[in-house]
Amino acid sequence: MIDRPPLLVAERLSKEYRTGRPALSEVSLTVARGAVLGIVGESGSGKSTLARCVSLLERPDSGRVLLDGLELTALGPRQLRRERRRIQVVFQDPYASLNPRLTVGSALAEVLRVHRLAPPAGITARVAELLALVGLPSSAASRRPVEFSGGQRQRICIARALAAKPDLLIADEPLSSLDVSIQAQILNLLLDLRDELSLAMVFVSHDLHVVRRVAPTIAVMFGGRIVEALPPEVALEDARHPYTRALLDALPSLRAKLPDPGQADLGAALPLEGCPFRDRCPHAHAPCATIDPPLLPVQGQHAVACHYVNDAAHGSNTAQPVAQAE
Repeated sequence: MIDRPPLLVAERLSKEYRTGRPALSEVSLTVARGAVLGIVGESGSGKSTLARCVSLLERPDSGRVLLDGLELTALGPRQLRRERRRIQVVFQDPYASLNPRLTVGSALAEVLRVHRLAPPAGITARVAELLALVGLPSSAASRRPVEFSGGQRQRICIARALAAKPDLLIADEPLSSLDVSIQAQILNLLLDLRDELSLAMVFVSHDLHVVRRVAPTIAVMFGGRIVEALPPEVALEDARHPYTRALLDALPSLRAKLPDPGQADLGAALPLEGCPFRDRCPHAHAPCATIDPPLLPVQGQHAVACHYVNDAAHGSNTAQPVAQAE
């Protein structure tokens, strides 16, 4: 049997929107077929930028994205459009994600027609199947987005993503704009779809506890970098990076949220040299002021980018692993 490559490989992705510290700095990750990777961090940490670069909604300034071994970042517009169908994104705001002029059925049918995923005679039936898949009646096809609640709109957005028959679904903060009671319903829907369709998924959130429900493997981001990679065998309580510990203290439940300083404010507050977290870290010491710590293995696939942790763990190791969801 010939081994197939991982479904998704992102290598050293970087993106800068303004002068100063990049929004994304040489981030690498791997997602196997059917696996789920969680991306966690507060606003401005770079997690949504990473999601947009992985899906090629934005081109990274440097680095590569490979899907099934095919380098998407090297493709021209026409080839990329054909291949990018296989990566679909569900965004944070379901109110802004849907065209208010289109009925739900028209929005789903458009995806099927553009990608030629159903014959003309079968589009209506396929739309009904997609709506049933996300828990909505077939009668929803004739209505417009304004007639639905936020949770129902997010279900429609998920159905639209699934219409493209993706191999990878990126859920970028899909719960944060919804009421708490609805968040649990959408989360359970995503869990059911993951199992039913064997979807690979990248789940982006600010809440570690929510992400661990969905994703066995978690990459924690701060300052545009992965600062800790938590494999399935490492409990959240055993996280080592001071920032991950701060996230755990700030997010005791689904109801809690981190203070949201906004991307521009957080980016402006970060030091341009050394560890980006040092001004908020209780363990900062001399090397933190000048050297940005690399992501180093602590044990197995558990990796941490922290001078304080890594000095105690293994001294001068210089290998840099990637976050891997298998």
